[in-house]
Amino acid sequence: MTDNQWKIFCDFKNDLKKMVTKWQEQFPNLKDLQKQAAIIAKTPDYPFETPIVYNLALEEISKNDEIKLIVIGDNPGKDEQLAKNNKYLVGQAGKIAEGFFKRNESLGIDFRKNVIILNKTPIHSAKTSQLKTIARLGGEKISEFIKESQIWMAKRTAQLHIEMNNQILQENQTELWLVGYSELKEKGLFLNYRDELKKYYSADDKSKSNWQKVFVFQHFSMNRFTIDLKNYIEKKFDNCKIDREILHELGQIHRTEIFGD
Repeated sequence: MTDNQWKIFCDFKNDLKKMVTKWQEQFPNLKDLQKQAAIIAKTPDYPFETPIVYNLALEEISKNDEIKLIVIGDNPGKDEQLAKNNKYLVGQAGKIAEGFFKRNESLGIDFRKNVIILNKTPIHSAKTSQLKTIARLGGEKISEFIKESQIWMAKRTAQLHIEMNNQILQENQTELWLVGYSELKEKGLFLNYRDELKKYYSADDKSKSNWQKVFVFQHFSMNRFTIDLKNYIEKKFDNCKIDREILHELGQIHRTEIFGD
């Protein structure tokens, strides 16, 4: 990273850390709501350790690292919230993502070194759908908090992406992948995230140009990303090697489905 990029990243990282700490102090009853939601969903018992998760993997990124990709998942799951982890995409979905990039070395991306991993909200739930139950159980206060967390993450993530890219030539700019888009659709859990993200990229010409570096895909969980990509390749090309151009085509198709452009 350049000196300016490094400062932009560190400012983002510190802002996120402060917000997570603030939210943890504001909502001490969140863990109880998460436990109730898991019981209602008949989720097998597991230790509830971190209700709102800051991604400690951000602390492992150094100024010498080249950030090629920002990946946005849904929210921290059971593995991510464990105190021994407190990192995003370290469960089965994360292993699938890591394996995808290892198998496709031509993309030149090390998932644990060249990627900033974030979420649409740092609020934990065993399954993303349980956020709806948590909001219902917690009433207006918790429902508004879940909304606030999405809006903050969308705005601050877009700002990070745009500001970092504005420091370097276009051919070297970082892409942003939204993985998991079913809850970005109308009446979805992450509608607030979707709308705030699009609004921020529409602010000015520099922001609009960075929108072309945003791509939307199926989630890595349950191998949906890989299956969707395989089906697209077979449908269009019969058989073809995975490359950046194909990924961009599919990511643009899904971006249009979700954002209408």
